Amino acid sequence: MLWIIAALVASYLLGSIPTAYLFGRILKGIDIRKVGSGNVGATNAMRALGRGPGITVLLLDILKGFIVVVFLGDYFVNKQIFTQEYNLRIIMGLCSICGHNWTIFLRFKGGKGIATTFGVLLGLALRLPGLGVVIGVLVLIWLIVFMTWRIVSLASIMAAIIFPILILFLKLPAILVIVSFILCIFVIIRHRSNLSRIIRGKEPRLYFKKPGN
Repeated sequence: MLWIIAALVASYLLGSIPTAYLFGRILKGIDIRKVGSGNVGATNAMRALGRGPGITVLLLDILKGFIVVVFLGDYFVNKQIFTQEYNLRIIMGLCSICGHNWTIFLRFKGGKGIATTFGVLLGLALRLPGLGVVIGVLVLIWLIVFMTWRIVSLASIMAAIIFPILILFLKLPAILVIVSFILCIFVIIRHRSNLSRIIRGKEPRLYFKKPGN
């Protein structure tokens, strides 16, 4: 039991590393929580710091979730015998997402969790091939919505809503059904302000170059 607790704490702490905040401080000496949307995530980092740093933050946030499920998961799976391997990895992944969303290092003000969730799902897909199909469909949906409206939050919300539907349709394990609904709720809760702005037509659009160029 102590190993399980240690696994969950370690997963939360790794997920809590505030990548966007650190890049803001190091590269421009700014507090990213006070810039743009105030979100400690890749999209706001891209707007505040530029495309290169923003993409780097995105990849590192994905890597956080992936490392927790795969490498940290391998370590702790070998240390305990009370929980099924896949279940432990799922719970560790959830803890890393919670760490990113509510990081202890920034008084529990973190990001929206999309990139870290993607990393967690990629890691879990290595142990459950059927999940790879779900990831592929979600990425396609995200890209279609984003390329149509250029709104990151809208693309993320739509993918989150489709996620549990796909899990149910493909009849994947029950624990994934539960987790998919939890993650969907996480995304919607973390995007409440975005939803309000989308409804009012005030949500910023993201372009990698100025429109018309």
